[in-house]
Parts: sequence; structure tokens; C-alpha cells
Amino acid sequence: MRAEGGSPAGPPPGAPGEFRQQALAHLDSLYSFALRLTKRPPDADDLVQETYLRAFRFAHRFEPGTHLRAWLFQILRNTFLTFYRREAHQPVLLDKEWEDGPDEPAGGPALDLAVMTVLDLERALTELPEEFRSVLLLADLEGLALQEIGQIMDIPIGTVKSRLFRARRLVRRRLADYQHRHAP
Repeated sequence: MRAEGGSPAGPPPGAPGEFRQQALAHLDSLYSFALRLTKRPPDADDLVQETYLRAFRFAHRFEPGTHLRAWLFQILRNTFLTFYRREAHQPVLLDKEWEDGPDEPAGGPALDLAVMTVLDLERALTELPEEFRSVLLLADLEGLALQEIGQIMDIPIGTVKSRLFRARRLVRRRLADYQHRHAP
């Protein structure tokens, strides 16, 4: 549909600024999700930037009254999958200094239990297949409803529930394994 003057019909002149302001309100949540997907701050920055470029470019396709946050998360996830497939690599979980193992990073003293638990959780999340990790992060970290997650990932709610259940079960198993291995 074209408006007078031959340009595509879009939001009214005052709406783009409002759209940008509403979209940018979700920057922290998008960055957090991007960082969990990419595991590297520079990659997360690039992913969020590309997400916003695409969102602003296609703002005219956004249907007012629908959930903007879910739409932005969908763009971010699809952008990640596109780049991930193109790059065909999984980002590194920890910095080089942690490669010797979680007990003695860079020759320092043993990590305390709280830090170990965080590292174990991070490792367990990283080991999840992407479709399980994304559902778990969107539900438990970002607090999105199952319906919103289904929209973001373009899957039925039943699949969201199944993946979320399986993801939580896999993480619990991994954490139990890590705890068992590091028990005194």
C-alpha cells in the first residue's frame, strides 16, 4: 500500500520517534539475552545493534497494539541464528584464563561455592542446544509469557512448554553432575 507521493504507507510523522523511544526501552533486556546467546560482549553489542537497525528499518511492519518487546526479541533471535549459521561457530564460554579448569583459574586460590555455582550454571546453559537455551532464557531470565516465547521462536505453545521442561531438567542434571564431581 502506498501513501500519496509514492512512499510506502507507514506510521504517522510523530510516531517514529515514539516507536524508537519505546523500542529503546528494551535495550537492557535485549543486551542481556544477546550476551547469553553470544557469550562475548562485543558480539552481543553487534547483535543488539543489528537488531535495532532491522527493527527501525522495518518499523512500518510492526502492528501497533501487539507486543513490541516480543517482536524485538524475535528479531534478535532470528538475527543471531542467521549470523550463527553463517559463522558456523559457537562462542567461547569463558576467557582464556579459565581454560585450566574451574578450581584453579590462572593459578589463583580455589573458587568459593557461590562462584563455582555461577560458573556451573553458565556452563550448563551453554551446553544446552540453542532451541532449549533460548526458551529457558526468555522464560526464566526475561520473564516472558509462554505465548510471547512461542511468537518469538515461531513455535506452538505446547512446544514452548515441552522445551522449557526439558531445558530445566537438563540444567538440573548438569548442575547435579557438577556438584557430584566437585563434592569433597
